[in-house]
Amino acid sequence: MKICCSLLLLLYIACSSCNHADHVTSENTNTATTCNYLDFKDEGIQSGGVKMITIDGKYKVWTKRFGKGDIKVLLLHGGPAMTHEYMECFESFFPKENIEFYEYDQLGSYYSDQPEDSSLWTTERFVEEVEQVRKALGLDQDNFYLLGNSWGGILAMEYALKYQQHLKGLIISNMVASIPRYEAYNTMLRNQMRKTLIDSLEVYEKMGDYQNPVYVDLVTKEYYHKHICRLEEWPDPVLRSFRHVNPTIYVMMQGPNEFKVGGRLLHWDRWNDLGNIKVPTLMVGAKYDTMNPEDMEEMSKLVAKGRYLYCPNGSHLAMWDDQENYYPGIIKFLKDVQGGSF
Repeated sequence: MKICCSLLLLLYIACSSCNHADHVTSENTNTATTCNYLDFKDEGIQSGGVKMITIDGKYKVWTKRFGKGDIKVLLLHGGPAMTHEYMECFESFFPKENIEFYEYDQLGSYYSDQPEDSSLWTTERFVEEVEQVRKALGLDQDNFYLLGNSWGGILAMEYALKYQQHLKGLIISNMVASIPRYEAYNTMLRNQMRKTLIDSLEVYEKMGDYQNPVYVDLVTKEYYHKHICRLEEWPDPVLRSFRHVNPTIYVMMQGPNEFKVGGRLLHWDRWNDLGNIKVPTLMVGAKYDTMNPEDMEEMSKLVAKGRYLYCPNGSHLAMWDDQENYYPGIIKFLKDVQGGSF
């Protein structure tokens, strides 16, 4: 009996020691990984990852780096001329996966220079801006992923069609490859609204009074809260981004709102060019989006190496209102491509 008890005691001590060793090893590994992720230095004065990048030899654009890892993602915000702010939600998901990423305000947006030169606001110039930012950040085909949402998706597609040799992978979040298709789908969604509301909207639209507080309130409550962001209370980063939009550039390129597409993007259409995108590409669609999720799925089949991510609870900002599906799908794509299993 004493022998058995002694053996049991020794076995208990051995198991406890092993468990403690495993715990320490795991804890040390996690700590080391976290430290590696946080262990990066800015050039000169430490600025928390913020770097102002000179483009076209005279303008400055704002970027902020988060972490250090093999996967490096540059985020392209929507608008045109919204801000990185509504994409701050990535800060809650990418760091714990050791994904290095960059928030970035495009030229004309709130945290970057805002020159008053209308010739600057073209898709072609924005593509060259992204290329200059890529070079300044030291991103290349071994680690560079581009994630564009809305207008940022247009910009990401255009960049890939010209500079995909520098890309490891591409993510198009909630943006179809054709403004005419987008406009047609929005028209369908609008026609589903009650007729009295449509009649009220048309009163202001016929006068061109798109900034009237009553009109803005109707569009926001009746359309944006159904198809842009479905959260009952919009998060602070989203509200800040809307407050900081540059309306001059937005209207010049997009039009007055989601209903009235116009400006320089009116006839933009790259649907038939998607087959020229050869890098691994993820297309993200959402059930309640202003972009037809069926179009997003079709786009994933038109590119050479595509995958589709569907967000059944999401809208245009699925990164906010369908986080349980959006982020696992995005992260899996990034890791699959980087790990060679895509």
